[in-house]
Amino acid sequence: MSLINVLLVLVIVGVVLWLVNTYIPMDAKIKKILNIVVVIGVVIWLLRAFGILGSLSQYRIGR
Repeated sequence: MSLINVLLVLVIVGVVLWLVNTYIPMDAKIKKILNIVVVIGVVIWLLRAFGILGSLSQYRIGR
């Protein structure tokens, strides 16, 4: 995945999240939860896109 694609996806996700936060009336708690879920999803996507999460998934914790 090229850097331009990554930046494009980040910009699109950011704009969509801003639009949702600005124009859709929601309780502040729901907006906070939505923002946290989107940020966690983007971080996981970035880790997988750069191959960091894939290499960590081969290790097992426990038995």
